[in-house]
Amino acid sequence: MLDPKDTTAAQTAFRDEAGAVRAEFVERVREAIALNDAAALRALAANLHEADTGDLIEALDAEERPRFVELMGREFDFAALTEVDDTVREEILDELPTEAVVEGVRELESDDAAYIIEDLPKEEQAEVLEQLPPPERVAVERILHYPERSAGRQMQTEFIAVPPTWTVGHAIDYMRETADLPDRFFELYVVDADRRLLGAVPLDRLLRTKRPVSISELMEPDRRRVAATDDQEEVARMFERYNLVAAPVVDEDERLVGVVTFDDIVDVIEQAAEEDIMALGGVTRDEELSDSVWTIARARFPWLFANLLTALLASWVISRFEGAIEKMVALAVLMPIVASMGGNAGTQTMTVAVRAIATRDLSDVNAARLVRRELLVGVINGLTFAVILGLVATVWFKVGDLGLVIGLAMLCVLAAAALGGILIPLGLIRLGIDPAIASGPFVTTVTDVVGFFSFLGIATVWFGLR
Repeated sequence: MLDPKDTTAAQTAFRDEAGAVRAEFVERVREAIALNDAAALRALAANLHEADTGDLIEALDAEERPRFVELMGREFDFAALTEVDDTVREEILDELPTEAVVEGVRELESDDAAYIIEDLPKEEQAEVLEQLPPPERVAVERILHYPERSAGRQMQTEFIAVPPTWTVGHAIDYMRETADLPDRFFELYVVDADRRLLGAVPLDRLLRTKRPVSISELMEPDRRRVAATDDQEEVARMFERYNLVAAPVVDEDERLVGVVTFDDIVDVIEQAAEEDIMALGGVTRDEELSDSVWTIARARFPWLFANLLTALLASWVISRFEGAIEKMVALAVLMPIVASMGGNAGTQTMTVAVRAIATRDLSDVNAARLVRRELLVGVINGLTFAVILGLVATVWFKVGDLGLVIGLAMLCVLAAAALGGILIPLGLIRLGIDPAIASGPFVTTVTDVVGFFSFLGIATVWFGLR
């Protein structure tokens, strides 16, 4: 048995100064799992926040994770499974008996329960739903009915709805006397007899109003709402734009079916940002740190193959100037500089453009102005680096004309990189293609081909005229 004093001390030191899970804590948890010491394990991990428990689970080895859940028993908060990678969650759920999954998800809010159940195979999903009490089953099935990445999948079906004929006092008494209320809520929703949304009453406004005042006088009828089928990223933008804490979700008949809260939207925003960052690097949005080597290698292959094709095209351009390179070795030495500068400049512009498109800051209204801006930035940087690199090349190789040639090439490639970095994402979005995924290879092709062609072409013409 582990010493309870040791477990208490370890629990207080769960994270180090950098915010990472302490290795000592993980080792104590592993020791408790190896010894099948449920009491020690619960003393260590029972009071952790669900997010901390999720980080702890991911720090354990794959074979230790299901055993951790089993030993924790009723002390394990299944909400922690919403904080781990999809692969980790699926592996744990595969190892747990159906009864344990049912017992765990029935204690969760409907949106968290649906988030976990949706990862199960269809047969097991149906088995779990069948064993849930009818109210919980109906709530989860309603959420799973909506498309993935929609507001309906993010909503929770627990909310407080009152008729407009109630008074403030009636509403307050109802909340005090009703046991089955959401764990956390920020406003009351006003509905008619058919559950159609009429408006909302923020809690702070409710509590500052005298009891006899009618709810209909207090409600905000123009309360911003979202349709259950709306894309979750569009909902996130609405939360960001209007500083919302919660938003009612309605079906096609304007009936209130759920509520989306800011904690769910933070997850959506984080997920969208991660996907864009990974897409710009040629990594699929589904890749997780816990994925297998084969899964990752297979997912990354298409991007690398596309880059191979662009590299072959750039190499073909170089081969067209083989004679010039043989006559002047300095050209081969300086070529990588031109390609590197063009690639970096193109990536900078592309990153800004893709982000602006994702946040709806770049549209037809301001596209022309931003294209001109990026072109001017490319020309200014091109002139600056043309002077710098021209001087370096002249001093290095003692050939004055070479400095002029590479300076002109630098101006061309940085201007082309600026144009390609913004025009390519805009063109892809018009074709219905995600610019975050597809822009990289095209921008790389433009900068490499223009860079090599301009540098070697100018050098061939220039030195050929002498």
